[in-house]
Amino acid sequence: MILADKIIKLRKQFGWSQEALAERMNVSRQSVSKWESANSIPDLNKIIMLSEIFGVSTDYLLLDEIEETEALVGDNEPGLALMTLDDAAYYMNCKRENLRYLVKGVLLAVFSVVPLFILLALAEDKILDITTSTAAVIGLVSLLLIISLGVSLLIRTSQFTDIFERFEKNEFELAYGVRSIYKERLEAYKRTYFGRMSISITLFITSCVPLIITAFMSGSAMLLLLMIVVMMLMIGIGIALLLPASTIYNAYNCILGEGDYSSRNRKQLRKAEKLALFYWPLVTAVYIGWSLWTMAWGITWIIWPVAAIAYAAVLGLMGLFEKVE
Repeated sequence: MILADKIIKLRKQFGWSQEALAERMNVSRQSVSKWESANSIPDLNKIIMLSEIFGVSTDYLLLDEIEETEALVGDNEPGLALMTLDDAAYYMNCKRENLRYLVKGVLLAVFSVVPLFILLALAEDKILDITTSTAAVIGLVSLLLIISLGVSLLIRTSQFTDIFERFEKNEFELAYGVRSIYKERLEAYKRTYFGRMSISITLFITSCVPLIITAFMSGSAMLLLLMIVVMMLMIGIGIALLLPASTIYNAYNCILGEGDYSSRNRKQLRKAEKLALFYWPLVTAVYIGWSLWTMAWGITWIIWPVAAIAYAAVLGLMGLFEKVE
């Protein structure tokens, strides 16, 4: 691979335009264009600048026979793995690919109860010529089918487990240039992250408002069930906004070793993941069991905000005990 092709490859990996690279190199865009078209060759000082900016060795840039990136390695701590620019890009691509299955699987699980509530509402108001029991049976069958589809999508996320554990469970050292690039990308992403976070939290908090208003204004069981559907839709929209935004934001933090992925917080994060593995399935089982036993769907939804507050409290206690230790 010649120098021109390597400059193009590295520039695209960093997500830069020719103008962006030219600005960093203190040259014109036309100069970068000539380098990439092999119409001219950067002088030695520019080669050194390219090496420093891209975090690769000058040998990699100058020697055509070297095809694989040779990262400039600083004084990394013994025993720590090294994350190169290629590793970071691969990790981010896997995160985005994983989101395709994760978001769809979670939304199917959340919306799985919607057909049940709609059928119960229609049966309750005699719009459908079926009994409430028949509507419940049909709704539960559809619920199980939708959940099974959602679970199949969630299972597909396991193909990325080894990749994520490699970076998220262990500490590592960043190759030269990686931190500056991903720090810049994180800062650029923060506006999107906090915007979606605020919208999602607003949807979560206000999702029960239609149900509460209907409960006070009307005693209609049909309207109450339909407002539960509205509540679930609002929660689903909030999840669809929050999950991708928080995943990408946390992925940047993982690469940089900041936020939840700092050395101290990694331990707490692993404990939170272990807690979530049995906590939320247990809450779901209690919710479905309680709802089917009492058929009081207009009341049993309260378990979700209570469970969320309890979960946050448990995590807070875990963090407090860790500090005391």
